[in-house]
Amino acid sequence: MRIPTVEEFMSRAYAIELEAVERYTQFAESGECGCACGADTDAASPADVARMVGYDDAALAFVPEGANLGLGCGAPVAHLHLVPGETVVDLGSGAGFDAFLAAREVGPTGRVIGIDMTPAMLERARANAAKAGMSQVEFREGRLEALPVEAGTADAVTSNCVINLAPDKAVVFREAARVLRPGGRMVIADIVLDGELPEVVREDVEAWVGCIAGAMPRGEYFAAIEAAGFEPPEILKDVDYVAALGTEALPDSLLGKMREHGMATGDLEGIVRSVTYRAVRR
Repeated sequence: MRIPTVEEFMSRAYAIELEAVERYTQFAESGECGCACGADTDAASPADVARMVGYDDAALAFVPEGANLGLGCGAPVAHLHLVPGETVVDLGSGAGFDAFLAAREVGPTGRVIGIDMTPAMLERARANAAKAGMSQVEFREGRLEALPVEAGTADAVTSNCVINLAPDKAVVFREAARVLRPGGRMVIADIVLDGELPEVVREDVEAWVGCIAGAMPRGEYFAAIEAAGFEPPEILKDVDYVAALGTEALPDSLLGKMREHGMATGDLEGIVRSVTYRAVRR
């Protein structure tokens, strides 16, 4: 496989970012499913997808209406074991689903900071927070590669199926380490690869925005976490993402391209993994 030049990489990264902002603006404004909602949207509501990836009915009942957009690939907050008074940073907070679940655990004396780069998502999240009366939650506009959070101020970091969208994930992990106090922990749900994606998938921008094409090989991904200043990650959950969700795991446009090339969703089974893991900052 040919390695792209720096110019090609930056051009592609910029195109992906523009497409991501556009698509996630649509999700925010419409309330429709995102990453984990594919072809059969009549069958997969945001609540359906949330249950598929691990949320229970108590979580769905707690968050404000409109906070769940079906954008996750796991349910990481439950594994953070938060306590009242802690500070949590949510990377790629979207409409606030996981931020609100974290706020339930840290209570009124705690603090939750959601970071997102899409203005429409921030607007929706802030409206949801006001509706729920959760003054301990705030949402800031920013990029994962340059978090608008002071160093050493967080007890915990979480993220749900967002880091795979970042072109340079190593920088994201370094930023997570920077904002955490020594001994702080992060619990992340994300997509990693246990094999090489077919070219038709790897080169598709919609597949990147849909949380597939931007994923890193498992070994490289976890090596980047340790290099950023974390202890070796502990795997909490490891699921064959495509086998579990079927067509709901893939964007409609990608499914069409795959069919044109004689491929089916089964060709991605065993390659695309949804992992939830915990890592402690050294």
